[in-house]
Amino acid sequence: MTDTTRRAVAEIDAQLDEASSVPLWLDTSTRPAPRPPLGGDTETDLVIVGGGFTGLWTALRAKERDPQRRVLLLEADRIAEHATGRNGGFCEASLTHGEPNGRDRWPDEYEQLDRLGRENLAEIAATVQRYGIDCDFRRDGMLAVATREHEVADLEPGEPGFLDAAQVRAMVDSPTYLAGREEPDSCALVDPARLAWGLADAVESFGVRIAEHTRVEEVARRGGSVTVRTSSGIVTADRVVLATNAFRPLLARLRLHTVPVYDYVLATEPLTQEQLTSIGWQGRQGIGDSGNQFHYYRLTADNRIVWGGYDAIYHFGRRIDPALDDRRATHRVLAEHFYETFPQLSDVRFTHRWGGVIDTCTRFSAFFGSAFRGRVAYALGFTGLGVGASRFAADVMLDLLDGATTERTRLQMVRRRPLPFPPEPLAFVGIQLTRWSLARADRTGRRNAWLRVLDRLGLGFDS
Repeated sequence: MTDTTRRAVAEIDAQLDEASSVPLWLDTSTRPAPRPPLGGDTETDLVIVGGGFTGLWTALRAKERDPQRRVLLLEADRIAEHATGRNGGFCEASLTHGEPNGRDRWPDEYEQLDRLGRENLAEIAATVQRYGIDCDFRRDGMLAVATREHEVADLEPGEPGFLDAAQVRAMVDSPTYLAGREEPDSCALVDPARLAWGLADAVESFGVRIAEHTRVEEVARRGGSVTVRTSSGIVTADRVVLATNAFRPLLARLRLHTVPVYDYVLATEPLTQEQLTSIGWQGRQGIGDSGNQFHYYRLTADNRIVWGGYDAIYHFGRRIDPALDDRRATHRVLAEHFYETFPQLSDVRFTHRWGGVIDTCTRFSAFFGSAFRGRVAYALGFTGLGVGASRFAADVMLDLLDGATTERTRLQMVRRRPLPFPPEPLAFVGIQLTRWSLARADRTGRRNAWLRVLDRLGLGFDS
């Protein structure tokens, strides 16, 4: 390491030392006060386990479908404390983690899945408007960029929406951009925590009870009902939705079907108009680069840049620990990549650093199912797309609980579960080998033998 490199690392570390480890979206005086825990035994029609986007959308859709239904939502921590309040705020139309993944896995259904995803995003926009949710929801779309020569072909030169280097740099000026593609209808941007808090207010206006700091310890079938044992009492319910996502599934059959991975994010101080002009970012669209290990970034309402992604860190034994939310090695790499992407912003400082755990499965998009003879439904494996796809998942689970045959429940995507991950230590070894292989593919543009085997098995990995 040269003296110049050491100096640069020391400067970045000094910034990171001063940055708040509270996620930007949660670092606000407008955060709602915690709701009380359950406080005793009770009965209800529908109990929802998990107060993230999946649980909140399920509560709202359940009451919109049947206003008389009694609904109780249980959250082990606080609303939006985990993945829901720690993501980048990209609300994507895709239900399949992008078109290539969707076409590879469900070629006969992809056009239908694409339509359903776009309808789902439109319904999210309508919900925000209908309930007056103040969450800076913007339909500004996405800009995909290539930063390596071998990535340019994937952006389909010659097709509508393709941008050469000069065209993409006229929209957002980075010396690393070699090409781009506009995707104006594929994504909305949102303040995710404020969206969650707004959804919570909406469901409470329907009479839904939300109990925070109420950890569910067991779900069991008892005759014609289901009992949910919590840290604060036992709930007897007719139907149950499990929306725990990255956290250990309450159904043993699901415990090898997902792994928790940590994603890390930085946020800058608000940019001045001069700084914003220096990079020419006037459209306010979200941006994602085209690597296997990719960055996602966007502007906030007060002109900060939220910059995340690249590393997806898995810890042996599917470990989840609050201590893992702060990872200096990854935050340092993210900062270095930020300054390489926007050297014009070398004087901009980071004010927030954070991390959070998300769940992924071997098909990189949500999967669904039911248990206890249709009285329990679940959705897992969103792989970072839960901001938008969670609303679709809510309708799928409610359809399953109703025993209804719908367009959604007829989908092969809904009817089939992905292959599980292996147990330890094979899971750890396989994931680390895959991460190394993906980084190599980003450098060389070639997938090695390990990645080709995963592709043939339908397990091609996307960070």
